[in-house]
Amino acid sequence: MTDYPIIDLHHFLHEKAVSNEGFLFSELQGPHHIDKPHQHFFFLLVLFEHGDGEHVIDFNSYPISDRQIHILFPNQVHRWDVHASSKAYQLMIDKVYFEKLSLHFRHSFAYYQQHPVISLSSDVFTDLLYEFKAIQKELANHQGLAALVQSRTAVIASILSKEITNTRLNGAKNPYSARLMEFQSLIDTYFHQEKSIAFYADKLHISASQLSKICRKYLLASPAQLLQQRSVLEAKRLLKSTDLSIKEIAFRLGFADAPYFTNFFKKATGMNPSDFRTE
Repeated sequence: MTDYPIIDLHHFLHEKAVSNEGFLFSELQGPHHIDKPHQHFFFLLVLFEHGDGEHVIDFNSYPISDRQIHILFPNQVHRWDVHASSKAYQLMIDKVYFEKLSLHFRHSFAYYQQHPVISLSSDVFTDLLYEFKAIQKELANHQGLAALVQSRTAVIASILSKEITNTRLNGAKNPYSARLMEFQSLIDTYFHQEKSIAFYADKLHISASQLSKICRKYLLASPAQLLQQRSVLEAKRLLKSTDLSIKEIAFRLGFADAPYFTNFFKKATGMNPSDFRTE
């Protein structure tokens, strides 16, 4: 097992950071390297104005580029290699305040976790940068109001939700966007116990064939592939961050036995679970 360091907000308190009541803001400029993966005990938004490098989130690699926002939820594993030309703004929110803000993220958390990097249009980036700067100013004012910071963070969440609806899910062109988001949420809730596509289709009040059709058209993946992706991600987290045996992980994820889980994991990743755990 690999024990990932778990980092809280206090780790980032330094002369260039401003903070107040569960929120912390800092600018990131120039090269930054995190070679060893770690977990955060808080919610993190990173707005890249200029960017180059690589960000690895939950074992998936994402190129860093201009006008992006990167979203990390508590307990996700990440590392990055940010190059010298980069400039970004980091907003960190502790779990208590994040719970209060979560309703403003209109899509399921599973969707954001599976799509943690969003490329932004110039207009949307400008809107987000304005809110980030306003939060920075409010936090720098020691008499600033936490309620104002919360309100601006809620605006950021709403902007991101709208951007995902308009771009990732084709907005008005996709009459199934709400249903697809509900499907993502159902996967997040039931993936460890329900493997049947018919179960999810029934919850959505559509046929399994219709669910397959709209997933392939708008998400470019079958329902079974989406379920598999979620199970593989959870398996990777459990393998790397717990002492659970392969058999215990298999049962936790709803597999009948350890060999079946091992075959599933190897087919999806090219590695045995035990090899992945020790790499």
